[in-house]
Amino acid sequence: MDSAEIPTVERVHGLYRTMLLIRAFDEYAGEARRGGKLRGSVHSYVGEEAIATGVCGALRRTDYISSYHRGHGHCLAKGADPDAMMQELYGRAGGVCGGKGGSMHVADFSHGILGANGVVADGVTIAVGAAQAVKLRGEDRIVVAFFGDGAMNRGPMLEALNWARVFDLPVLFVCEDNLYSDRTRTGSVTGGPGVIARAAAFGIPAETQDGNDLVAMAGTAGRLVGEVRAGRGPVFLHATTYRWHGHLALDQGLYRHPEELARWKALDPLPRAAAWLAARGVPASTLEEDRAAAAARIVNAAVAAEAAPWPTRRALFADVQDVGAPS
Repeated sequence: MDSAEIPTVERVHGLYRTMLLIRAFDEYAGEARRGGKLRGSVHSYVGEEAIATGVCGALRRTDYISSYHRGHGHCLAKGADPDAMMQELYGRAGGVCGGKGGSMHVADFSHGILGANGVVADGVTIAVGAAQAVKLRGEDRIVVAFFGDGAMNRGPMLEALNWARVFDLPVLFVCEDNLYSDRTRTGSVTGGPGVIARAAAFGIPAETQDGNDLVAMAGTAGRLVGEVRAGRGPVFLHATTYRWHGHLALDQGLYRHPEELARWKALDPLPRAAAWLAARGVPASTLEEDRAAAAARIVNAAVAAEAAPWPTRRALFADVQDVGAPS
């Protein structure tokens, strides 16, 4: 990485705190789902935190992101309130979607979060549509589409890549390649030379980055976001990573070899970032205080969510369009 791409110690420290918050949030969410406190699906982002943090750290509040079913980290990194996020998972009225979206459909338009999507690759088409609107309006903002490696085998993904290139849209495609599509190893069901080649086939500049290296992710994301904002058109970032837990909170991940999991846990992005900071003078006591503060923040958010009111029956009829204009 060019020295110009290396973020400052202060910036990395701030991003490190964001990673800690995401880790604490998703560890709690998984435990709460397994313990019966939460209903519905919960897809853990533990192990992948450096990607969302590095990319969203390079964005402005006015920029847009689209997410997918593993989207808690994206939303928190883009600035969503942890309290409102937690209340959404609990289905409470104070949630970012009024308690009606749940874990797989979190959205917060005030922070440019267009929403998570349970249909694989459909969030990418939403991002491309938003980028088309941005270009038509001449707005100074970009769009980031987050998706997993499994999305590369879906028709909407290829349509989105093609459309973005044809119209030179301001969109950064970010593939979070954690090797598995649900419970299937992606490589076993993917033809051709891989993710980068598919992006390149549409004439979209693409590169691979270690998605567990926060400093590298932040530097690369900052450069690519700048290129997209400058009018280069669509760009593709392939970030390699690994999810520690199963596809869902109740999935034990027994289809993966324990040695494979151990190898990837040794590449945990949090201690790697902590070591980088420590080598540059950040005291160990400060890093521990950061960890404790993140954990306490999420515990408090959970306590508040459990005590928060349920949506009223009237909320059933809000945000719903039947015939004619929405009301």
